[in-house]
Amino acid sequence: MSVDEATTAQARILEAMQAVRDRGESARRAGRDPVNLPTIRTWQEALEDDDPRYERDGTAPPAMIQVWTMAGLPGQRPGVTRSTDDPLGAAMSIMDRAGFTSVVATNCTQTYHRYLRVGEEVSVSTTLEDVVGPKRTALGEGWFVTVKNTWFVGDEPVAEMLFRVLKFRPPEPEPEPAPAPAAESGGSVIPPVISRDTAFFWEGTAARELRIQRCEDCGALRHPPGPLCTACGSASRGYVVAAGTGAVHSYVVHHHPPVPGRTPPYVVALVDLAEGVRILGEVVDAGPDLGVGTAVELVWHDTGDVVLPAWKQVVT
Repeated sequence: MSVDEATTAQARILEAMQAVRDRGESARRAGRDPVNLPTIRTWQEALEDDDPRYERDGTAPPAMIQVWTMAGLPGQRPGVTRSTDDPLGAAMSIMDRAGFTSVVATNCTQTYHRYLRVGEEVSVSTTLEDVVGPKRTALGEGWFVTVKNTWFVGDEPVAEMLFRVLKFRPPEPEPEPAPAPAAESGGSVIPPVISRDTAFFWEGTAARELRIQRCEDCGALRHPPGPLCTACGSASRGYVVAAGTGAVHSYVVHHHPPVPGRTPPYVVALVDLAEGVRILGEVVDAGPDLGVGTAVELVWHDTGDVVLPAWKQVVT
């Protein structure tokens, strides 16, 4: 965008914002419910506020002021009369049309004039107070928009809030990185973390043995390996060599994010071994008939740095 085009765009934004500001205060939006103790109790529980005076005196915590006029999670709650001239909504629409589509709240200042009392009906109106921009920020170029909410009981102002947001233009998305090449012999994959507890397992894969940890006291098998037997608590450890046959317990087809040494999509399965433990690994050449219960057998995947156990479907 040229300097002249940018200047014209800024002038249009300011002109549109001034029109919103000139409309002044919006119509008042009434809350659905009067101030009530059940809502006060819920708010106090959520905020871990155990001050007894609110229930004792029949008053509401001042910081609850927004609660009484909220529209609810789905948007518009039945029974809430909404303003059709909402300045904040109008300002956000102007920014959206100008390409400043992202938003982050930057400041909120509330002023309370008195405690609200149980049974009082609350309404709120909004004015557009200030628009400043364009500004360069860490998030990108944007405009600071400030609105003022005023809450009333009848015609009495009971609280105000200045609320400021930054409407900014999101940066252009970076191109997706090219998928990493498939890991053949000598390919690059994320190496496993080898500890004192798992060294025997990786020494086994280097020897083309699928070693499963066994407790030398009670004979229980466990995988992944660990320092203590989960059945009896013993620290006496050995291993058995699995036959390398099993069945798919569950599986996923991985598409994203990219993983070094893998070309998506590929299948990763949790396999029930014949020995009674489960182990995770890639299913190579997975066919369309792969599913839970599919018989698989062990194959080895040599990356050049480490030998990984993998699986292939058993052809019947």
